[in-house]
Amino acid sequence: MESRVPELTGKTILVTGAARRIGRSIALYLAGQGARVLIHYGTSETEARATAAECGGAPLYRANLESVAEIRAMFQAVAEREGGLDGLVNNAARFTRIDPLEMTEADWDFIHSVNLKAYFFCAQQAALLMRRTGRGGRIVNISSMGAFLPWSQHVHYCAAKAGVVHMTRALAKALAPEISVNSVAPGVIPFEEKDDPRIVAMASGTPAQRPGTGEEIAQAVAYFLRASAFVTGQTLQVDGGLGLR
Repeated sequence: MESRVPELTGKTILVTGAARRIGRSIALYLAGQGARVLIHYGTSETEARATAAECGGAPLYRANLESVAEIRAMFQAVAEREGGLDGLVNNAARFTRIDPLEMTEADWDFIHSVNLKAYFFCAQQAALLMRRTGRGGRIVNISSMGAFLPWSQHVHYCAAKAGVVHMTRALAKALAPEISVNSVAPGVIPFEEKDDPRIVAMASGTPAQRPGTGEEIAQAVAYFLRASAFVTGQTLQVDGGLGLR
């Protein structure tokens, strides 16, 4: 019997960190594909409201992802207001540049509390909601090519994003067969820093010879949200060939 690939029309999908940058691109793209997008934000309320408006008046959900209690409260609110959840895109992230020999515990925790810990607890709460409603679902984690490439001034970030990749694989086993868990690893996707010499040099040195766009990441996310649950535990590197260097 031929299996039917699900479409996004009418699917309720929460995107964390959807106010700006890649998260905003993902939210806009999914809304354009007919999904009912839920916009999470932490502190960027003005930008979140603008994104929500561009998504046709998407609902807003605020939570400090450093707090597991706030994560749980957010998903409880989603359950009460939306009735269920079909997809989660774990996108919210932080990025800092620090000499590893000068890094403090606070520097380390600043990155890991959102880039790894919050991803797990958001996935946990999403999966509980998906199972409770019996709808199954799709979880997509945004990792980074920093998970595979050793960036010496971003040791804490690389460690967190590598953790996301392996957590994706472990959760894919834990949540099967009803829920698939996959990851997208973006390469150089600049926004306001597009003219930074380091960014320009990294992008121009790839086989693609250019940086990527938020929409290109969104397209990869949409693939995993649409795909059969037979596709799970995978990481798609959307990097213009950065990893081939």
